[in-house]
Amino acid sequence: MTDLLLEDLTWRSFSLFLLAGVLMLVLILGFVTYAIYFERKVIGWMQMRIGPNRTGPLGLLQSVADVTKLLIKEDTIPKKAERTLFILAPVITFIPSFMVLATIPYTPSLHFADLDVGILYYVALSGVSTIGIVLGGWASNNKYALLGGMRSAAQMISYEIPFVISVVGVIMLSGSMQLSTIVENQGGGFWHWNFLPQIIGFVVFVIAGVSELNRTPFDLPEAESELVAGYHVEYSGFRFAFFMLAEYVYVFAIAALTTVLFLGGWHAPFPFLDFIPGIIWFLLKFAFNVFFLFWIRATLPRVRVDQLMGLGWKVLLPLSLLNIFITAVYYELFIR
Repeated sequence: MTDLLLEDLTWRSFSLFLLAGVLMLVLILGFVTYAIYFERKVIGWMQMRIGPNRTGPLGLLQSVADVTKLLIKEDTIPKKAERTLFILAPVITFIPSFMVLATIPYTPSLHFADLDVGILYYVALSGVSTIGIVLGGWASNNKYALLGGMRSAAQMISYEIPFVISVVGVIMLSGSMQLSTIVENQGGGFWHWNFLPQIIGFVVFVIAGVSELNRTPFDLPEAESELVAGYHVEYSGFRFAFFMLAEYVYVFAIAALTTVLFLGGWHAPFPFLDFIPGIIWFLLKFAFNVFFLFWIRATLPRVRVDQLMGLGWKVLLPLSLLNIFITAVYYELFIR
Protein backbone atom coordinates (compact mmCIF):
# COMPACT_ATOMS: atom_id res chain seq x y z
CA MET A 1 0.00 0.00 0.00
CA THR A 2 2.80 2.39 0.92
CA ASP A 3 4.64 1.64 -2.33
CA LEU A 4 1.51 2.37 -4.35
CA LEU A 5 1.00 5.65 -2.49
CA LEU A 6 4.60 6.71 -3.08
CA GLU A 7 4.34 5.75 -6.75
CA ASP A 8 1.14 7.80 -7.08
CA LEU A 9 2.75 10.83 -5.41
CA THR A 10 5.82 10.53 -7.62
CA TRP A 11 3.67 10.36 -10.74
CA ARG A 12 1.63 13.38 -9.65
CA SER A 13 4.79 15.37 -8.92
CA PHE A 14 6.23 14.45 -12.30
CA SER A 15 2.95 15.37 -14.04
CA LEU A 16 2.83 18.77 -12.31
CA PHE A 17 6.48 19.44 -13.17
CA LEU A 18 5.86 18.47 -16.80
CA LEU A 19 2.76 20.68 -16.95
CA ALA A 20 4.73 23.59 -15.50
CA GLY A 21 7.44 23.03 -18.12
CA VAL A 22 4.89 23.08 -20.94
CA LEU A 23 3.30 26.27 -19.56
CA MET A 24 6.75 27.86 -19.33
CA LEU A 25 7.45 26.92 -22.95
CA VAL A 26 4.14 28.48 -24.03
CA LEU A 27 4.95 31.66 -22.08
CA ILE A 28 8.41 31.84 -23.67
CA LEU A 29 6.96 31.37 -27.15
CA GLY A 30 4.45 34.13 -26.42
CA PHE A 31 7.26 36.38 -25.19
CA VAL A 32 9.32 35.72 -28.33
CA THR A 33 6.35 36.41 -30.62
CA TYR A 34 5.55 39.76 -29.07
CA ALA A 35 9.13 40.74 -28.23
CA ILE A 36 9.71 40.82 -32.00
CA TYR A 37 6.58 42.97 -32.41
CA PHE A 38 7.54 45.40 -29.64
CA GLU A 39 11.12 45.60 -30.90
CA ARG A 40 9.85 46.68 -34.31
CA LYS A 41 7.44 49.18 -32.73
CA VAL A 42 10.10 50.61 -30.38
CA ILE A 43 12.67 50.97 -33.14
CA GLY A 44 10.02 52.51 -35.40
CA TRP A 45 9.11 55.00 -32.66
CA MET A 46 12.77 55.94 -32.16
CA GLN A 47 13.27 56.37 -35.91
CA MET A 48 9.98 58.29 -36.36
CA ARG A 49 8.29 55.46 -38.24
CA ILE A 50 5.01 53.67 -37.54
CA GLY A 51 6.19 50.07 -37.42
CA PRO A 52 3.81 47.10 -37.90
CA ASN A 53 0.23 48.39 -38.11
CA ARG A 54 -1.58 46.43 -40.82
CA THR A 55 -2.03 42.85 -39.61
CA GLY A 56 -4.60 42.75 -36.84
CA PRO A 57 -5.48 45.64 -34.49
CA LEU A 58 -2.42 47.88 -34.04
CA GLY A 59 -0.44 45.29 -35.99
CA LEU A 60 -0.52 42.83 -33.07
CA LEU A 61 -0.83 39.83 -35.38
CA GLN A 62 2.18 40.74 -37.55
CA SER A 63 4.59 38.50 -35.61
CA VAL A 64 2.01 35.70 -35.58
CA ALA A 65 1.80 35.98 -39.37
CA ASP A 66 5.59 35.97 -39.70
CA VAL A 67 5.93 32.88 -37.49
CA THR A 68 3.16 31.11 -39.40
CA LYS A 69 4.91 31.91 -42.68
CA LEU A 70 8.17 30.39 -41.39
CA LEU A 71 6.42 27.25 -40.17
CA ILE A 72 4.69 26.53 -43.50
CA LYS A 73 7.55 27.68 -45.72
CA GLU A 74 9.30 25.01 -47.79
CA ASP A 75 12.12 23.31 -45.88
CA THR A 76 15.17 23.11 -48.13
CA ILE A 77 18.42 21.25 -47.45
CA PRO A 78 21.42 21.80 -49.76
CA LYS A 79 22.23 18.73 -51.84
CA LYS A 80 25.85 18.50 -50.61
CA ALA A 81 25.15 19.48 -47.02
CA GLU A 82 25.97 17.16 -44.10
CA ARG A 83 22.31 16.27 -43.72
CA THR A 84 22.24 14.90 -40.16
CA LEU A 85 24.25 17.73 -38.62
CA PHE A 86 22.39 20.29 -40.74
CA ILE A 87 19.13 19.10 -39.17
CA LEU A 88 20.54 18.85 -35.62
CA ALA A 89 22.29 22.25 -35.53
CA PRO A 90 19.17 24.41 -34.88
CA VAL A 91 18.02 21.98 -32.18
CA ILE A 92 21.42 22.04 -30.46
CA THR A 93 21.27 25.84 -30.52
CA PHE A 94 17.72 26.14 -29.17
CA ILE A 95 17.49 23.49 -26.43
CA PRO A 96 20.18 25.02 -24.13
CA SER A 97 18.55 28.46 -24.51
CA PHE A 98 15.36 27.07 -22.98
CA MET A 99 17.06 24.88 -20.37
CA VAL A 100 19.02 27.77 -18.82
CA LEU A 101 15.70 29.31 -17.70
CA ALA A 102 15.19 26.49 -15.20
CA THR A 103 17.33 28.18 -12.53
CA ILE A 104 15.97 31.74 -12.84
CA PRO A 105 14.07 32.67 -9.61
CA TYR A 106 11.23 35.12 -10.27
CA THR A 107 10.04 35.23 -6.64
CA PRO A 108 11.16 33.32 -3.51
CA SER A 109 8.72 30.54 -4.42
CA LEU A 110 8.38 30.85 -8.22
CA HIS A 111 11.21 28.92 -9.88
CA PHE A 112 11.88 25.50 -11.34
CA ALA A 113 15.20 24.42 -9.83
CA ASP A 114 16.96 26.38 -7.10
CA LEU A 115 20.40 24.90 -7.73
CA ASP A 116 23.39 25.61 -5.48
CA VAL A 117 25.43 26.19 -8.65
CA GLY A 118 22.81 28.14 -10.60
CA ILE A 119 25.30 30.51 -12.26
CA LEU A 120 27.60 27.65 -13.23
CA TYR A 121 24.62 25.79 -14.71
CA TYR A 122 23.68 28.84 -16.81
CA VAL A 123 27.20 29.40 -18.11
CA ALA A 124 27.81 25.73 -18.91
CA LEU A 125 24.58 25.29 -20.89
CA SER A 126 24.63 28.62 -22.72
CA GLY A 127 28.05 27.75 -24.12
CA VAL A 128 26.59 24.67 -25.84
CA SER A 129 24.66 26.89 -28.28
CA THR A 130 27.98 27.92 -29.83
CA ILE A 131 28.44 24.33 -30.99
CA GLY A 132 25.09 24.42 -32.79
CA ILE A 133 26.03 27.65 -34.57
CA VAL A 134 29.38 26.26 -35.73
CA LEU A 135 27.74 23.02 -36.86
CA GLY A 136 25.08 24.96 -38.77
CA GLY A 137 27.74 26.87 -40.70
CA TRP A 138 29.94 23.83 -41.36
CA ALA A 139 27.16 21.38 -42.24
CA SER A 140 25.74 23.79 -44.85
CA ASN A 141 28.76 23.12 -47.11
CA ASN A 142 28.77 26.83 -47.89
CA LYS A 143 31.98 28.82 -47.49
CA TYR A 144 30.16 31.99 -46.44
CA ALA A 145 28.12 30.07 -43.86
CA LEU A 146 31.33 28.44 -42.57
CA LEU A 147 33.01 31.83 -42.22
CA GLY A 148 29.95 33.14 -40.40
CA GLY A 149 29.93 30.15 -38.05
CA MET A 150 33.64 30.43 -37.26
CA ARG A 151 33.43 34.17 -36.68
CA SER A 152 30.43 33.67 -34.44
CA ALA A 153 32.33 31.04 -32.43
CA ALA A 154 35.31 33.38 -32.05
CA GLN A 155 33.05 36.19 -30.88
CA MET A 156 30.98 34.13 -28.44
CA ILE A 157 33.96 32.34 -26.89
CA SER A 158 35.93 35.61 -26.59
CA TYR A 159 33.08 37.39 -24.80
CA GLU A 160 32.13 34.36 -22.71
CA ILE A 161 35.34 34.86 -20.72
CA PRO A 162 34.72 38.44 -19.46
CA PHE A 163 31.01 37.57 -19.16
CA VAL A 164 31.79 34.83 -16.64
CA ILE A 165 34.58 36.69 -14.83
CA SER A 166 32.35 39.76 -14.37
CA VAL A 167 30.01 37.64 -12.24
CA VAL A 168 32.79 36.48 -9.89
CA GLY A 169 32.52 39.72 -7.89
CA VAL A 170 28.82 39.07 -7.27
CA ILE A 171 29.62 35.54 -6.12
CA MET A 172 32.29 36.89 -3.75
CA LEU A 173 29.88 39.39 -2.16
CA SER A 174 27.06 36.85 -1.86
CA GLY A 175 29.22 33.88 -0.89
CA SER A 176 27.11 31.66 -3.11
CA MET A 177 26.42 30.68 -6.72
CA GLN A 178 22.77 30.05 -5.85
CA LEU A 179 20.69 32.69 -7.64
CA SER A 180 18.01 32.91 -4.94
CA THR A 181 20.67 33.55 -2.29
CA ILE A 182 22.20 36.29 -4.44
CA VAL A 183 18.79 38.00 -4.67
CA GLU A 184 18.13 37.66 -0.92
CA ASN A 185 21.39 39.45 -0.18
CA GLN A 186 20.16 42.48 -2.15
CA GLY A 187 17.11 43.20 0.01
CA GLY A 188 16.55 46.44 1.93
CA GLY A 189 16.65 49.07 -0.83
CA PHE A 190 18.36 49.78 -4.14
CA TRP A 191 21.57 50.83 -2.34
CA HIS A 192 22.06 47.15 -1.51
CA TRP A 193 21.70 46.02 -5.13
CA ASN A 194 24.86 44.63 -6.66
CA PHE A 195 25.07 47.10 -9.54
CA LEU A 196 26.43 49.77 -7.14
CA PRO A 197 29.38 47.95 -5.51
CA GLN A 198 29.83 45.96 -8.73
CA ILE A 199 29.51 48.83 -11.20
CA ILE A 200 32.57 47.69 -13.19
CA GLY A 201 31.36 44.10 -13.30
CA PHE A 202 27.86 45.32 -14.20
CA VAL A 203 29.09 47.33 -17.20
CA VAL A 204 31.28 44.44 -18.41
CA PHE A 205 28.39 41.99 -17.91
CA VAL A 206 25.97 44.11 -19.97
CA ILE A 207 28.40 44.67 -22.86
CA ALA A 208 29.49 41.02 -22.95
CA GLY A 209 25.86 39.92 -22.67
CA VAL A 210 24.85 41.97 -25.72
CA SER A 211 27.73 40.40 -27.64
CA GLU A 212 26.71 36.92 -26.49
CA LEU A 213 23.28 37.58 -27.97
CA ASN A 214 24.83 38.45 -31.36
CA ARG A 215 22.82 41.67 -31.37
CA THR A 216 23.68 45.15 -32.62
CA PRO A 217 26.30 46.57 -32.38
CA PHE A 218 27.94 43.13 -32.12
CA ASP A 219 25.90 41.24 -34.74
CA LEU A 220 28.95 40.41 -36.86
CA PRO A 221 27.87 36.75 -37.41
CA GLU A 222 24.87 38.13 -39.34
CA ALA A 223 26.63 40.95 -41.19
CA GLU A 224 24.58 40.91 -44.39
CA SER A 225 26.96 42.98 -46.50
CA GLU A 226 29.95 40.81 -45.58
CA LEU A 227 28.77 37.22 -45.17
CA VAL A 228 25.37 37.16 -46.91
CA ALA A 229 23.45 36.21 -43.73
CA GLY A 230 26.04 34.45 -41.62
CA TYR A 231 25.95 30.88 -40.39
CA HIS A 232 22.24 30.34 -41.18
CA VAL A 233 22.32 31.50 -44.80
CA GLU A 234 21.29 28.04 -46.10
CA TYR A 235 18.45 27.58 -43.61
CA SER A 236 14.79 28.19 -44.39
CA GLY A 237 11.40 27.57 -42.86
CA PHE A 238 11.11 26.26 -39.33
CA ARG A 239 14.83 25.43 -39.03
CA PHE A 240 15.65 29.11 -39.59
CA ALA A 241 12.92 29.93 -37.05
CA PHE A 242 14.73 27.78 -34.46
CA PHE A 243 17.85 29.96 -34.74
CA MET A 244 15.79 33.14 -34.36
CA LEU A 245 13.83 31.59 -31.51
CA ALA A 246 17.05 30.76 -29.66
CA GLU A 247 18.25 34.37 -29.99
CA TYR A 248 15.09 35.82 -28.46
CA VAL A 249 14.94 33.19 -25.71
CA TYR A 250 18.46 34.29 -24.77
CA VAL A 251 17.18 37.88 -24.71
CA PHE A 252 14.68 36.68 -22.09
CA ALA A 253 17.44 34.83 -20.21
CA ILE A 254 19.96 37.71 -20.20
CA ALA A 255 17.32 40.24 -19.13
CA ALA A 256 16.18 37.95 -16.30
CA LEU A 257 19.74 37.13 -15.22
CA THR A 258 20.71 40.82 -15.14
CA THR A 259 17.68 41.47 -12.94
CA VAL A 260 18.65 38.67 -10.57
CA LEU A 261 22.39 39.33 -10.34
CA PHE A 262 22.57 43.13 -10.28
CA LEU A 263 19.13 44.74 -9.93
CA GLY A 264 17.76 43.10 -6.80
CA GLY A 265 15.48 40.52 -8.41
CA TRP A 266 12.03 40.71 -6.82
CA HIS A 267 13.04 43.31 -4.18
CA ALA A 268 11.51 46.81 -4.22
CA PRO A 269 13.85 49.80 -4.69
CA PHE A 270 12.65 51.29 -1.38
CA PRO A 271 11.58 49.35 1.75
CA PHE A 272 8.25 51.23 2.03
CA LEU A 273 7.23 49.74 -1.35
CA ASP A 274 7.52 46.14 -0.12
CA PHE A 275 3.72 45.83 -0.07
CA ILE A 276 3.80 45.54 -3.89
CA PRO A 277 4.20 41.86 -4.93
CA GLY A 278 7.76 40.83 -5.80
CA ILE A 279 6.77 39.47 -9.21
CA ILE A 280 5.67 43.00 -10.21
CA TRP A 281 9.10 44.43 -9.41
CA PHE A 282 10.81 41.58 -11.22
CA LEU A 283 8.70 42.12 -14.34
CA LEU A 284 9.30 45.89 -14.30
CA LYS A 285 13.08 45.45 -14.12
CA PHE A 286 12.94 42.68 -16.70
CA ALA A 287 10.91 44.85 -19.08
CA PHE A 288 13.40 47.71 -18.68
CA ASN A 289 16.28 45.38 -19.54
CA VAL A 290 14.49 44.12 -22.66
CA PHE A 291 13.71 47.72 -23.68
CA PHE A 292 17.39 48.61 -23.16
CA LEU A 293 18.42 45.88 -25.62
CA PHE A 294 15.97 47.25 -28.20
CA TRP A 295 17.22 50.77 -27.51
CA ILE A 296 20.82 49.73 -28.16
CA ARG A 297 19.85 48.15 -31.47
CA ALA A 298 18.10 51.33 -32.61
CA THR A 299 20.97 53.60 -31.55
CA LEU A 300 24.40 52.11 -32.25
CA PRO A 301 25.97 51.15 -35.60
CA ARG A 302 27.67 47.81 -36.19
CA VAL A 303 31.37 47.74 -35.23
CA ARG A 304 34.17 46.17 -37.28
CA VAL A 305 35.35 42.69 -36.39
CA ASP A 306 38.79 43.93 -35.27
CA GLN A 307 37.12 46.51 -33.01
CA LEU A 308 34.86 43.79 -31.64
CA MET A 309 37.69 41.42 -30.74
CA GLY A 310 39.89 44.25 -29.46
CA LEU A 311 37.15 45.43 -27.10
CA GLY A 312 36.69 41.92 -25.70
CA TRP A 313 40.36 41.01 -25.15
CA LYS A 314 41.98 44.41 -24.52
CA VAL A 315 39.27 46.20 -22.54
CA LEU A 316 36.59 43.93 -21.06
CA LEU A 317 38.88 41.11 -19.96
CA PRO A 318 41.32 43.38 -18.02
CA LEU A 319 38.36 45.27 -16.50
CA SER A 320 36.68 42.05 -15.36
CA LEU A 321 39.95 40.89 -13.72
CA LEU A 322 40.41 44.31 -12.11
CA ASN A 323 36.88 44.05 -10.74
CA ILE A 324 37.82 40.88 -8.85
CA PHE A 325 40.70 42.62 -7.06
CA ILE A 326 38.59 45.69 -6.26
CA THR A 327 35.83 43.42 -4.91
CA ALA A 328 38.35 41.58 -2.71
CA VAL A 329 39.55 44.90 -1.22
CA TYR A 330 35.95 46.10 -0.75
CA TYR A 331 35.04 42.83 0.95
CA GLU A 332 37.98 43.02 3.37
CA LEU A 333 37.37 46.67 4.29
CA PHE A 334 33.59 46.93 4.49
CA ILE A 335 32.03 43.49 4.81
CA ARG A 336 34.29 41.03 6.55
